[in-house]
Amino acid sequence: MTTHHQNSQLNLVAEAVLFEAADTADPVTPLRRFTMTAYTGGPMQLGGWRYPVVVDLQGMQMGKQVRPILLDHTYDVENILGQTDSVAVLNNQLIVTGQVMGDSPKARQVIALNDRGFAWQASIGARADQVEFVAEGKSSMVNGQEVTGPVNIARRSTLGEVSFVVLGADDNTSAQIAASQSPSEDEVTTFEGWLVEHGFDEAELQAGQRTMLEQLFRGAEPSPITASLTNTASNSVTDPQVQVAPPVTTEDPVHALRNSMATELNRIAAIRKACGGRHPDIESKAITEGWEPMRAELEVLRLDRPKAPAIHSMDRSISTNVLEAACMMTARHPDVESQYDEKTIETATRRFRGGIGLQELLLEAAWANGYTGRTFRDNREVLRFAFNAPIQAGISTVEVAGILSNVANKFLLEGFFSVERVWRNICAVRNVNDFKTISSYRLIGKDQYELVAPGGEIQHGTLGEEKYQNKADTYGLLLSIDRRDIINDDLGAITTVPRKLGRGSGLKINDVFWTTFLNNSAFFTTGNKNFLSGANSVLGIDSMTLAETAFMDQVDGDSKPIGVMPTIALVPTALSAPATQLYKSLEMRDNTANARMPISNPHQGKYRVEVSRYLGNAAYSGSSTKAWYLVADPADLPLIEVALLNGQESPTIETAEADFNVLGIQMRGFHDFGVSLQDFRAAVKVKGEA
Repeated sequence: MTTHHQNSQLNLVAEAVLFEAADTADPVTPLRRFTMTAYTGGPMQLGGWRYPVVVDLQGMQMGKQVRPILLDHTYDVENILGQTDSVAVLNNQLIVTGQVMGDSPKARQVIALNDRGFAWQASIGARADQVEFVAEGKSSMVNGQEVTGPVNIARRSTLGEVSFVVLGADDNTSAQIAASQSPSEDEVTTFEGWLVEHGFDEAELQAGQRTMLEQLFRGAEPSPITASLTNTASNSVTDPQVQVAPPVTTEDPVHALRNSMATELNRIAAIRKACGGRHPDIESKAITEGWEPMRAELEVLRLDRPKAPAIHSMDRSISTNVLEAACMMTARHPDVESQYDEKTIETATRRFRGGIGLQELLLEAAWANGYTGRTFRDNREVLRFAFNAPIQAGISTVEVAGILSNVANKFLLEGFFSVERVWRNICAVRNVNDFKTISSYRLIGKDQYELVAPGGEIQHGTLGEEKYQNKADTYGLLLSIDRRDIINDDLGAITTVPRKLGRGSGLKINDVFWTTFLNNSAFFTTGNKNFLSGANSVLGIDSMTLAETAFMDQVDGDSKPIGVMPTIALVPTALSAPATQLYKSLEMRDNTANARMPISNPHQGKYRVEVSRYLGNAAYSGSSTKAWYLVADPADLPLIEVALLNGQESPTIETAEADFNVLGIQMRGFHDFGVSLQDFRAAVKVKGEA
């Protein structure tokens, strides 16, 4: 889980158990009460979170005891069911109780379903304020249990509301809804029945808790003890301590217990507010030792007193890879885990919990290169140190230009592959080492085997040469991340600019390729026996048969068949449908009166259809919406070839500080390639009209 989810809304499922219900529409009848096990402390698979989420109940800010109870987390009057009067943590579970107040049709439907025995579940609405990511193979303790990564732990969160839901995300909890009527008189006269009536699960009670509740049930005066709701297995406090005062004869003892719990929860909330999430040690000690909130506030003030400025010391855990991983996670790249090791991802997650901004990235690089400033105010100086470390700073440990280039290259490919790539399916690819013109040869001549004479001597053959040429050139574009993007701290600029550069490269290679391909009037000719025209050349069964025959009748320089079969039907967008019909349909019918023809399609499944929007685009010389081509597999016989420098099929992007007259960062993308027509025997062009 990455840290950009820290402000996400958590919807966490738990069990919901309803008790003591009465119709709220009747003002004379007491309001029906509910008790909900709102969260059981385990991992939840939530929408919007890549890995499961666990909410640390010790770090949950509950605020007021009165919280709204809704239906399906919907904030409108129709979906208000009631409100709580008690919110507490018991045995590592969040327990809420309160009154059903809603009188809308939806509220009455919830009550009616409950009375018929429908098992409602619960879901809490909470804000994740601080998230800890536990990487794969690691583990951590939370809510009295050990969880194994990958998992997100919301160490600090704020409770908003609790909702009734039909089905939630916590499959480990079961939901039971009690019948609407009150327990029978016999049930209430027993301690077990009294527990059921007031929403306690006898199996979950510890010895001290059971003793305290039995005293309340029997009306005896409890001893002045502290009922510590603890997890004895781990010997650590998991729930607030509740001071139980002697009951007053005129007051409901259960009500007194709830009041004392509320007082304790308020004390804990005040301590957490005073610590503000910045002093977990003080917060833990204050809660455990029973400090008053004022003491916790004084301790926090003492620690927060201004100190003398410290000399900045570089965090040695921050490396080029860590910053690069932080950028990738902030930009939500889907393959971060496969590109960086576990330690790098863990460090980036811990150090940049809320995601890294562009200013923060540049500052980290500048500090590593000797910059002593503390802010981004002097942005020119920050850029100077980030991209060009001064001599006295020593060897740079962070190459921000490399970071930006590596991150940008990942998003460059998204733009490059977003445009049409039909060219790649019909061409041969040649790797070249430089920009010189290169020649390739196809050997022809007397190359058939001869009968070996009795003496065993093999006859010499003769070989001729057909020569084809190609060369790579460089195509490029320069774009800038200007000063406004940097001041706005817009890390998205290093993803949008590379996408534009990648798309520009994809468009350029298409432009060069199809310009070369369509300039073929001297390539496809009647003399070369690879060009057909006339009224019978319109794409159909007959014209496909003619093109197939012309292709297969092609001969080598020695006037013998070339022995290569066509595999591709290359068509413009206007012919996409009829070409697909020829490829897929078993039958082709003619509805013309008195027409007599076979209905079977002899070309079904023969030639893979490739459709290019460039073939019929009027901006390109030689384009046609009617002409089509029958082409050989480029691995057998290349019609057209693309030369790539060092085999680099995708473009490259580089990053540097902008020139003096430009405020910002420059990115340049470049691509080295060349295109050339090759063997005219590798295709037949069909004009598609007279």
